[in-house]
Amino acid sequence: MAAANIQVSETPLVLYALRRADDALILGHRLSEWCGHAPMLEEDMALSNIALDLIGQARELYSYAAKAEGRDNDEDKLAYLRDVRQYRNLLLVEQPNGDFAQTLVRQLFYSAFADLYWRAMMTSRDATLAAIAAKSEKESAYHLRHASEWIIRLGDGTDESHARAQAAIDQLWAFTGEMFVVDDGERALIHAGIAIDPGTLRGRWLTTLSDVVKEATLTLPQNDWMQQGGRAGRHSEHLGHLLSELQSMQRTFPGQTW
Repeated sequence: MAAANIQVSETPLVLYALRRADDALILGHRLSEWCGHAPMLEEDMALSNIALDLIGQARELYSYAAKAEGRDNDEDKLAYLRDVRQYRNLLLVEQPNGDFAQTLVRQLFYSAFADLYWRAMMTSRDATLAAIAAKSEKESAYHLRHASEWIIRLGDGTDESHARAQAAIDQLWAFTGEMFVVDDGERALIHAGIAIDPGTLRGRWLTTLSDVVKEATLTLPQNDWMQQGGRAGRHSEHLGHLLSELQSMQRTFPGQTW
């Protein structure tokens, strides 16, 4: 008998932790799909290691969300036994890998934000979130450097690699605005000093991207229209397919452990 969906009491703090955990888990799973398929062995290992970093972040955040909720949920239940509408990740991270350029552009957009975000969260008044941030920032700094170097190589490489990198930027740009949006619950955490306002990071994020893209001889789109919905549980069709794979073992054999 398949496992039923759990119910989660989404207080502002629980929801805040779940959103960041879901970002890390879903992007980590996407990167893990490259294992055995990357264009070279070294990159196969690099993407797998980045995926492991992200899944490690997700575990810490899910564990904290479970503790903050104070019910019988744990990190595994939160990761494997929620329905697709209960996930609150950014639409950006659930987008398919596409070609290698699309994966690295997605990684660049997210890592440029995550590096700034975790560095700022080190000042959180919540000791647990500040500790998670201190560890995650070291990882995100490497993730950003790795993605930046690849985008420069692809953009300033062959005509084909340049075209693929530019196409990926154009395709994924509309998913970046959601990183800087907050709702009323999150705004209250910002006022309390627990969370940071992501809107304050946008200028530095854009500067980081502009420097990388310029060196790569690429261009950022000028349109301001952005996709939203992931933070509220409204997702693209891609997340359902991803979760069917991610959750298959736990759904089929509930409660199993290694």
